[in-house]
Amino acid sequence: MRRQFSPSQKAVVALAALKGDKTINQIASEYEVNPTQVKQWRDKVKALAADAFTDGRKQLLAAPSSPQIDELHRVIGVRDAELEWLKKKLHGLGL
Repeated sequence: MRRQFSPSQKAVVALAALKGDKTINQIASEYEVNPTQVKQWRDKVKALAADAFTDGRKQLLAAPSSPQIDELHRVIGVRDAELEWLKKKLHGLGL
């Protein structure tokens, strides 16, 4: 049966690995985790650490605008116009 670790347990192990006081193998045996798993958790913390210090307010203030979004809005407008035209034609035919 596989052991499952909570996110807080993973964080404790990863931070211990980041500290550098002990080797990965020592940490793995102390917390009863595979050394490969300790390395993966440590690397994940390293990769995500910069995101903890980003300013989320700047992302909320920036209006999402891209050529792809503009093109999709254009296509929706064209489809709406075509649909209205078809409704008028069908109504005129009595359908």
